[in-house]
Amino acid sequence: MSDATKILLDESEMPTQWYNIIPDLPEPPPPPLHPGTKQPVGPDDLAPLFPMALIMQEVSTDSYIDIPAEVLDVYRLWRPSPLYRARRLEKALDTPARIYYKYEGVSPAGSHKPNTAIPQAYYNAQEGVRKLTTETGAGQWGSALAFASALFGLECEVWQVAASFEQKPYRKSMMETWGATVHSSPSPLTAAGRAILEQDPDSPGSLGIAISEAVEAAVQDPTIRYALGSVLNHVLLHQTIIGEETIRQFAKIDETPDVIVACTGGGSNFSGLTFSFLREKMAGKINPTIRAVEPAACPSFTKGVYAYDFGDTAGMTPLMKMHTLGHDFVPDPIHAGGLRYHGMSPLLSHIYELGLIEAIAIGQTECFESALTFARNEGIIPAPEPTHAIAAAIREAEACKESGEEKVILTAVCGHGHFDLASYDKFLAGEITDYEYPEEKVAAALERLPQI
Repeated sequence: MSDATKILLDESEMPTQWYNIIPDLPEPPPPPLHPGTKQPVGPDDLAPLFPMALIMQEVSTDSYIDIPAEVLDVYRLWRPSPLYRARRLEKALDTPARIYYKYEGVSPAGSHKPNTAIPQAYYNAQEGVRKLTTETGAGQWGSALAFASALFGLECEVWQVAASFEQKPYRKSMMETWGATVHSSPSPLTAAGRAILEQDPDSPGSLGIAISEAVEAAVQDPTIRYALGSVLNHVLLHQTIIGEETIRQFAKIDETPDVIVACTGGGSNFSGLTFSFLREKMAGKINPTIRAVEPAACPSFTKGVYAYDFGDTAGMTPLMKMHTLGHDFVPDPIHAGGLRYHGMSPLLSHIYELGLIEAIAIGQTECFESALTFARNEGIIPAPEPTHAIAAAIREAEACKESGEEKVILTAVCGHGHFDLASYDKFLAGEITDYEYPEEKVAAALERLPQI
């Protein structure tokens, strides 16, 4: 066991390949289906949305995919990212557990999202795309894509979920600083947005609605493509650089995690941290418990059904088999805006169905309490999204205190909370409440699932 508090890799030790978990799974995930024919979609079906390089990654059966040199050059602005031992937190909790966290808030955009924004912008630029459209919840993904688009000479147009657009105005400023155009979603600029506003002029929006708007804008112009910040296979693939680095960092200190916890909304952060460890677990080399943590107000893993559904509210995307609360379910406006998505990554949903990972849901009050404990001991103010993982790590550490077990706990702090201080203000003022899981709303949305 090492005495190091900060475990670093040299630039020369940074991984040069992404890891694709699909070939190592006991069985392949169900394919996406065309919403009209109900047949598996092919590359041509996805071509209006994505460049062919990303489509090929989406369906790849190669275990490793080389990271382009131009992408590695940008990654080196902040990668390899640090792995920390949370010694002060351990002391405050009086736990025998050893807690480690991989910190992705060191990127220029302040989160893990540039890990995929950079290659997505690169591949689109390589194929002559002029402009990218996207959605964003809390603004982390929109910020990352605006940053990446600026580096590769692309225009960027972002639809930000209305609840977060109001809560986090400086995310909009950040995106605009990098040259992006930002709209509150639902907006009057698209047919999808107008339809929602007619039903509810004060709609808080959702990621599903914002996706519909961004997709609608992209498919109308052959020089525009759409970029997604989570959910799809190629996005999860790009994030595996997190876990590939973390494997190397643990090897440096001769440690192995017993429990790995990470937050899940669409699944990119969780997959990025855990897939490399899951590979080692499936190979029989290690045996950690791997646990996804989602918000109690939007619990697609723990309360959703595993079924084919649209990835967006308007029903413009292919049908994907995933854990879903229903494509037109609009979650309550919790402060972890990046986790307010009705569905879970199809690949992660498949892995969950195979029994390879666990999932729990935690309310936002406990998450903010855990965030304060973390910040007051480790110094980093986390974004609301990773506070779910921090809360789960603290639960595990406290259980170790009761049992006396010296478990090694690993989590990911996938972004800082510098643009989320309005949320902390509300919590400190006693104005944050836990939203109950809206069973009636979800039941109504599930009644409208596509019939396959």
